[in-house]
Amino acid sequence: MTDENRVPVPGDQDYPLHSELTIGAYLKQQVAVDPDHEFVVYPDRDLRWTYRDFDERTDALAKGLLSIGMKPGDHLGVWARNIPDWLTFMYATAKAGIVMVTVNPIYKSHEIDYVLKQSDMKALCIIDAYRDVDYLQIIRDLVPESLECQRGFLRSEEYPCLENLIYMGPEKHRGFYSVPELILLGQHRPDSDLEWATRQFDNNDVVMMQYTSGTTGFPKGVMLTHRNILNNGFYIGEGQKLGPDDRVCLPVPFFHCFGCVLGVMANLTHRSTMIIVEDFDAGLVLQALHKEKATAVYGVPTMFIAELNHPDFDSFDLSHMRTGIMAGSPCPPETMREVMDRMNMTDVTICYGLTETSPVFTQTSADDDIEHKCETVGRAHPPVDVRVIDPADGHICGVGEPGELCCKGYNVMKGYYKMPEATAEAIDADGYLHSGDLGMVDEDGYYRVTGRIKDMIIRGGENIYPLEVENFLLTMPGVLDAQVVGIPDEKYGEIVGAFIRTRPGYEDMTEDDVREWAIPRIARYKVPKRVFFVDDFPMTPSMKVQKFKLREMAAELAGVR
Repeated sequence: MTDENRVPVPGDQDYPLHSELTIGAYLKQQVAVDPDHEFVVYPDRDLRWTYRDFDERTDALAKGLLSIGMKPGDHLGVWARNIPDWLTFMYATAKAGIVMVTVNPIYKSHEIDYVLKQSDMKALCIIDAYRDVDYLQIIRDLVPESLECQRGFLRSEEYPCLENLIYMGPEKHRGFYSVPELILLGQHRPDSDLEWATRQFDNNDVVMMQYTSGTTGFPKGVMLTHRNILNNGFYIGEGQKLGPDDRVCLPVPFFHCFGCVLGVMANLTHRSTMIIVEDFDAGLVLQALHKEKATAVYGVPTMFIAELNHPDFDSFDLSHMRTGIMAGSPCPPETMREVMDRMNMTDVTICYGLTETSPVFTQTSADDDIEHKCETVGRAHPPVDVRVIDPADGHICGVGEPGELCCKGYNVMKGYYKMPEATAEAIDADGYLHSGDLGMVDEDGYYRVTGRIKDMIIRGGENIYPLEVENFLLTMPGVLDAQVVGIPDEKYGEIVGAFIRTRPGYEDMTEDDVREWAIPRIARYKVPKRVFFVDDFPMTPSMKVQKFKLREMAAELAGVR
């Protein structure tokens, strides 16, 4: 690798990045190696695209986008669940230098109105509906001009940047292009059009914007480059020892980094095969693993818990399983051990990071022992400098000293779109991205996450980390899952509240049972003062527990005004 392909990293100046290509150029490289290898599989649709099939389809779609006036640097939004053409738009935009704006599929009119305006979106791609969200009707209400303007000539008073609407399917809707039409347009355009576009950008240009909520109360558009996500995907795949023989099941949403970076980019860089489950259902995931002889599966802990507790779990053949990723929220050690044992995922890994870091900067490896896989978030990815920084005075914390997890390197976002002040708050003057998470590092370089700074419970001056109490509660017989939050209290400031899901046969468990079991085993100030039993936790579309809603529920149930 030449000197210009090296990235300066504090403490390791000569560490080479895996690739300085754009995503489109990298795909061409993989196609050249083995064009007939399966890349994308949708078992329920019986759809299978080889690397060559996918490359040809995305070339045509990229030229189709250019033919309707999209240019390198323009923003195109995709508002849909994990349908096949979500992936084709991801790669077509990357090939043409267009910035893809990923939109949460359960957004409704208020949220999509904000994103349309804040992102300066020039084109929006939608499906008809998802769950209780009628995308088509929402767009008709927000953009009534779509019923009057000829497609390609949309002019909206509310959304002056919006010029094109695209329906992600074969059906025709007034004012919308369809995907088959765009592909046909592209097939009649010369390759020189796309070649021109590729000369207008490089791997340091933004390829994707993902909206993440924050302390401001307004979602922020995280700008990620080709260099960010392509290389991050490579190191994620390395942690799992992925290769062309791996078949990786992805039931996680593409609009989130878990799907489109840990999933799609890791598979691209290792020439693996993706097996897609469009919308998470434990039974459908197990069926896909069985039918497609998957070697890996991704998920957040709640997904794995649902799979392990599926009534037909034992009827599925998981003998071919080897690895995968559990991430997105703290991973209970007991769940990790059960996944390794019952799902045959001995090489499963934990990934840690956030959207702003593309998203992973620490990961356990397939070779790590069970203790490190269960109790840490692994070591720093090779080209990233990770530090634990004291949030109070900014000093660099030593081994075993808690502080905020921060990182610097190729993977740090380009910034928040049109939010320079928020960017400056997230990335300090030395270039370190501050995660907002508390953690520590041990003498072997393994990191542990102890919780969110804002989630920490302060009871009478004692700091309590919810994750510690949650992991403890999971060792109690009959507890399937647990989430811990702070409840306002006049005497102590805050007290510990626990929400518990019980295993079958333990439905009669009471608050007193939990407290009596905990009191002899953990410090008294950590014992939950209030315990609430629930069937489910409030979740985000990416299956993360919404702690802020649990805090609201706990305060209401405890009678706190």
